[in-house]
Amino acid sequence: MIKSLKLRFILIFVFLVVSIIYCLPNVVEPEGVWKKYLPSDKIHLGLDLKGGMHLLLELDMTKLMDNVVDRKLNSLKDAMISDGVRFLGIDKKGGSIVVTVRGDQKEKLFNLVGNKFPNLKAGSTKPDGDLLSVDLLLPETELASIKENAVNQALETIRNRIDQFGVSEPVIVKQGDNQLLVQLPGVKDPQRALELIGRTAQLEFKLVDEDASSRGDTAALPREDEVLNMRSKNRETGIVTTAPIVLKKQALLTGELLTDARVNVGGRDIGSEISVSIEFDAEGARLFDKVTAENVGKRLAIVLDNTVYSAPQIRERISGGKAQITGGFSVEEAKDLAIVLRAGALPAPVKVVQNITIGPTLGQDSINKGVLATLLAGILVIIFMIVYYRFSGVIANVALVLNLVYLLGVFSAFKATMTLPGIAGIALTIGMGVDSNVLIFERIREELRLGKTVRAAVDGGYAKAWVAIFDSHITTLITAAVLFIFGTGPIKGFAITLIFGMIINLFTAVFGSKSIFDWILSKYKPRTLSI
Repeated sequence: MIKSLKLRFILIFVFLVVSIIYCLPNVVEPEGVWKKYLPSDKIHLGLDLKGGMHLLLELDMTKLMDNVVDRKLNSLKDAMISDGVRFLGIDKKGGSIVVTVRGDQKEKLFNLVGNKFPNLKAGSTKPDGDLLSVDLLLPETELASIKENAVNQALETIRNRIDQFGVSEPVIVKQGDNQLLVQLPGVKDPQRALELIGRTAQLEFKLVDEDASSRGDTAALPREDEVLNMRSKNRETGIVTTAPIVLKKQALLTGELLTDARVNVGGRDIGSEISVSIEFDAEGARLFDKVTAENVGKRLAIVLDNTVYSAPQIRERISGGKAQITGGFSVEEAKDLAIVLRAGALPAPVKVVQNITIGPTLGQDSINKGVLATLLAGILVIIFMIVYYRFSGVIANVALVLNLVYLLGVFSAFKATMTLPGIAGIALTIGMGVDSNVLIFERIREELRLGKTVRAAVDGGYAKAWVAIFDSHITTLITAAVLFIFGTGPIKGFAITLIFGMIINLFTAVFGSKSIFDWILSKYKPRTLSI
């Protein structure tokens, strides 16, 4: 028994020391030689405690489907030209692609679609004399898959951007079919974060139509042309202006082939101007080399989200897959642009459905009230246990203190996020710990009334209460697990606290307090018990 007690107290002591070590950074900042060996991470505070941003974003599904149909149309057009399918027209109508061919080209068109575009199915076919209009549609299952993949892609893209932006412990989850919930604790510049998250970042390289631009007449443009605004910024005044520029609609290269984007200050060609250096993968480098070789002397516009940032003249063939984007950027603007280009483009624009900014003052007020409520609950429980259960209540309170220290230690060690519901979870854990001790003590009282010795009464009380305690903790753990899996934000914080709290409570309320009772009974062999 003595040997077993020593091992149990060693285990309790080791857990206590480790928990205190992990809790230390929340109280004092380790300095000197201790900084090298002690943990440095504090308990992370959630949005409701630290302040920050709460965003509900919605993916523009109409624009998404427009983009999908546009890409299919361009791919089909290139494939028909490559395979010698003669067509008189190709256009989009709603969510379908309409191809006009002569009757003798029908079979070749259907063979091409069947072999290279199996996810397109033929809809209505309208003959008009020798001509034939064929509607090509995406099946409903394909549309559903595209939408689901787009939301998942948007989720990962926004997560990558936020990770590079440097926000700790963000919450980024899907909500509904086309919405994303984003919570950013501790963000000091909400507007910058919003612009970074919401930017589509669709990068394209298009040729400038020099003839149309020189005429200045944008009213009657060829079908293959479009008018976009070109951005320029006065480096002295910082004023941004835009002017129309005529481009070819077809993108010769897109940002999907980028592998890196970095801020570049200065250079031989651009003086001290801040730019963003981009680098393509092998396929992108090959295409960029081909585009620049075939268009020497022409201007190549760099377009980001339908805004032209620069349109330099191609003086020579550019190999190596590297380019630069200029546009009078500040360092901060260039950094944000590099982040969104590295993280990738969103599959479609997103709109902000809900934008709530929680100030750090409100968060600190929540912390103060939450801590005060927990302390008050703890003090009242401690007083009650001592008054009602006397010396045995003191033992229960020692177990309760161990519970709280262990819980904070686990939070620090696992870098868990503390939320206001999490503080409520701590208060609930205190209540569950007390409830466990009440069950045990009432069983011990029953055993003593039956005339059993103190030793037998304590052993019997713990044995008989164990089943009820275990059952109640398991059911609470199952509930907490469900909340963690299906909950979001603060609900997850509450669930995590409850899960850790229930596991630790089983250890302290049963194992810890029983060890103290066994030590007292072995050392002092009392004939009565203050309970």
